[in-house]
Amino acid sequence: MRDNFLCVGIHLETPNVIAFSNFLIHPPHVTLIIMKISTKMKKALNDQVALEAAASNSYLAMASWCEVTGYQGSANYFYAQSDEERTHMLKVVHYLNDMAATATIPSIKAPTSSYKSLEALIKTALKNEQIVTKAIHKMVEIAQKEKDHSTYAFLEWFVNEQVQEETKFETILQKFDLIGRDKLAINEIDKILAADTTASDDATA
Repeated sequence: MRDNFLCVGIHLETPNVIAFSNFLIHPPHVTLIIMKISTKMKKALNDQVALEAAASNSYLAMASWCEVTGYQGSANYFYAQSDEERTHMLKVVHYLNDMAATATIPSIKAPTSSYKSLEALIKTALKNEQIVTKAIHKMVEIAQKEKDHSTYAFLEWFVNEQVQEETKFETILQKFDLIGRDKLAINEIDKILAADTTASDDATA
C-alpha cells in the first residue's frame, strides 16, 4: 500500500489512519484536501478557462489581421482585448485552485485568421462575447441551485463585465451605420478604436 494519498477538498488533520467511504486511507498527520465546489461546478469553471483562452487567442488573431491590413488603431485595440481575456482566464484558474479543484489548462484550437472586413471581424467578436455571457449565466444558475455562495459572488464580477463587453462591440458596430462603410469611414472607425484603447490604458495606469 502506498504511504501518501491526495484527496480534493477542505483541510483536515488526524493523528490516526482513518478510512472513509469517500476518501482514501492516509497516514498520520497528513493533511486531507477536500474540494470546496461541486464536480459539476468544477467542470463548468474549467470549461470557462477554455472559453477565455480561446477568446484571448481569437482576439490575438484579429489584432494580427488588423495590423497586416493597415488598421493600426484596431490592431492595438484587439491586442489589448487579447490581454484582457487572458486576465479573465487567470482569474478562473486562480479561483479553481483556491477551491482545491485544480484548474485544467486546455489546448487551444487555432482561431480564424482572415476576415472579409473590419465590420465582419467585430461582428465575430460580438458573437464570441455572447457565447461567453451564456456560459457565465449557466454557471450562475448552477451556483444558485447548489447554494454555492462563494462561486456566486466570484461570478458576479464576470456578469457585470460581460454587459460592458457586449455593449462595447454593439456600440462599435453602430458606427458603421452612422459613419458609413467606405474607406474614409472605416479609417475614422479605426481612429475611434485607437482612442478607446488609449482611454482604457489611461484608466488602468
